[in-house]
Amino acid sequence: MSAPPPDNDDDDDREKFVPTAENEITVSDDEGKQEGDEEDYPDQAPAADLPQHARERLAEMKRTHFFTSDLTVNEFLLIKEIGFDPVGLVMGSSIYQIRPPIANPGMSHELESLTQALYESRDHAMTRMEEEAEALGADGVIGVRLEVNLHAWGKHIAEFLAIGTAVKHRHGKHFRNKKGRPFTSDLTGQEMWTLLRSGFRPVGFVMGNCAYYVAPTELNASLADARNLELTGYTHALYDARELAIERLQAEAEDLDAEGIVGVQIEEKQHSWRTFLTSTWGFPGELLEFIVVGTAVVKMEQPLPIPVPQLVIPANK
Repeated sequence: MSAPPPDNDDDDDREKFVPTAENEITVSDDEGKQEGDEEDYPDQAPAADLPQHARERLAEMKRTHFFTSDLTVNEFLLIKEIGFDPVGLVMGSSIYQIRPPIANPGMSHELESLTQALYESRDHAMTRMEEEAEALGADGVIGVRLEVNLHAWGKHIAEFLAIGTAVKHRHGKHFRNKKGRPFTSDLTGQEMWTLLRSGFRPVGFVMGNCAYYVAPTELNASLADARNLELTGYTHALYDARELAIERLQAEAEDLDAEGIVGVQIEEKQHSWRTFLTSTWGFPGELLEFIVVGTAVVKMEQPLPIPVPQLVIPANK
């Protein structure tokens, strides 16, 4: 596979990748459409759920065709080469009150209400980001990142933030998913270029999570044993938590009729709420969240041939 230029500003790299009309990637007229869809989606007014200043900013950007973006220069160039133009930086936010439930210190188990709260808070942020992209008439959002900010307002309050760059295909072809909404993806500009060159396109940013309580007995039982040994209870608890998160990730991708997921990342988070756990065992137990994210993809109906990699030897080395 022909690799896109590295994320740097070398002059040699910029000269090798110049956008041309013949190497832009398009999709067929029918690909990604649902029954009853028009050739182009109608202009969308900013969603009522968005703040007033967000609606004003999006309306002004759409009127003047002024764009903002967090793409690097190399990403900007590669995105334009495959037929996309950035139309604006989009974001969504959700400030959520999260109170961890009382855990049973005698056994390890998922804290289902906490799992749901952490998922919903991120989902609200993602939905508002998609609404901003919809208001700009975008076909998708790339470079999506999810952030969690803990503010000083309260010990149980966190802000969940989703940010990305909305893009639109300049030839009127859209890459929307089966639900008729702009696709979302955490792929960089370079990764997006490579994905489309390989004959696949993104349909959505998918995620799964699991908040899990590890009981103190899983660790305390081994403290009196001086041998090196596996903590099987601890192992199985974390193993189960990861599997639940991945299972939910796959379910989201299947809901979009995806054929696979690329760029999967598994993160283990220790939230500050664990300090509110109490136990008569001395060790209060461990409260962990496993969050798994990735980009769901489908095959394009008219894929381009995969380029053959070329050997490049710098002349100044």
